[in-house]
Amino acid sequence: MKSFEVNFDGLVGPTHNYGGLSFGNVASQSNSQQASNPKEAALQGLEKMKALMDMGFVQGVLAPQERPDVAALRSLGFSGTDAQVIERAAKDAMPLLVASCSASSMWVANAATVSPSADTADGRVHFTAANLNCKFHRSIEHPTTSRVLGAMFADQQHFAHHAALPAVAQFGDEGAANHTRFCREYGEAGVEFFVYGRSAFDSRYPAPQKYPARQTLEASQAVARLHGLSEEGVVFAQQNPSVIDQGVFHNDVIAVGNGELLFHHQDAFLNTEAMLDELRRKLAARGAAFESICVPRDQVTVDDAVRSYLFNSQLLSRADGSMLLIVPEECRANPRVWSYLQGLTSAGGAIREVKVFDLKQSMQNGGGPACLRLRVALNETELAAVNPGVIMSAPLYDTLTGWVNKHYRDALRESDLADPQLLLECRTALDELTQILKLGSVYPFQIN
Repeated sequence: MKSFEVNFDGLVGPTHNYGGLSFGNVASQSNSQQASNPKEAALQGLEKMKALMDMGFVQGVLAPQERPDVAALRSLGFSGTDAQVIERAAKDAMPLLVASCSASSMWVANAATVSPSADTADGRVHFTAANLNCKFHRSIEHPTTSRVLGAMFADQQHFAHHAALPAVAQFGDEGAANHTRFCREYGEAGVEFFVYGRSAFDSRYPAPQKYPARQTLEASQAVARLHGLSEEGVVFAQQNPSVIDQGVFHNDVIAVGNGELLFHHQDAFLNTEAMLDELRRKLAARGAAFESICVPRDQVTVDDAVRSYLFNSQLLSRADGSMLLIVPEECRANPRVWSYLQGLTSAGGAIREVKVFDLKQSMQNGGGPACLRLRVALNETELAAVNPGVIMSAPLYDTLTGWVNKHYRDALRESDLADPQLLLECRTALDELTQILKLGSVYPFQIN
């Protein structure tokens, strides 16, 4: 049976703004307070989805969240009508209003961790929504994320959904941004690679000093248990604490994997050789020939990697067995990174081609091509069971482009977040979107 890796890209929400909310994310903090363009951001994302679909990849779309999150503001003591809640939050606690308006759910690499049916004990595709409890503006996402994923992957014969882990620091879980999967073929049993920044309960593990380590070992282990993964099918690796302190807030800022290949920076991990040996051994037992491409620090520094998002790229397998690397425009703008990529593709190795996309609106808020997509490996039967409304097609692309042009603003500043009309605009847009994507009622304003 044929299998596919489907990329479900996050559709940028109508409240896309530069709130500078993500401590440890250099781009997010450095562009704080700039005016954003939600319409341009959403269209840039849709263009990438359409381009990958046109290249022959199966492409899906994941809906954004209702923002501002008035219910979250109510839980913090703001009362009255929706408009009054927004007005009072703007007057008394503007940072909380900004957080409640974040469009960060666009980075669906943080939406969940996904294990394909070939890896799990019960032969179903498993989803665990990420609790994202390191940041308030992201910790409020998982209830809606779970409902949206449930509407996309509704057939319980093929799909299993788990609630987010306990919302405490010991089980900090950032989803697929710290998880990848290696395999010979997408439909065959593989090895799932979980990367953590610290241990919550064992002080022998080192930890960063400047920025928080958002993913814990204990959270990764819990997800592996929930998904019914075998010991032979998992590898746990620790991020290098020093690169977290340099702005590598998720592993997908310093490494990316696909198929039998890991593409990573020299300084990405602790105990790198032992980790690579374990991956090589476990994959060999499953008939796969593991390969790693290590980018030397003397060619590309960690700072280069963070500023260009070289590793926050999409590594895609093509029909001829070669791989394509999807990178943001910032990679071409960095001379060292671009020189490295030119040498990489001309060397005749696994990565044969690099394609560049303009994702400036997302990049300025700290999210590149890999942040914008959630990978789900599916066989033909499972793909047929996915809600067809969320699979990208030329007509859907045209419909969503028209929807964005109809509903989105082309400029948004912090002061605009206090406008109660923005909430009404967002709800009107999302109500229409759920009909376009055939999701049913997934948003609080549709349910309550």
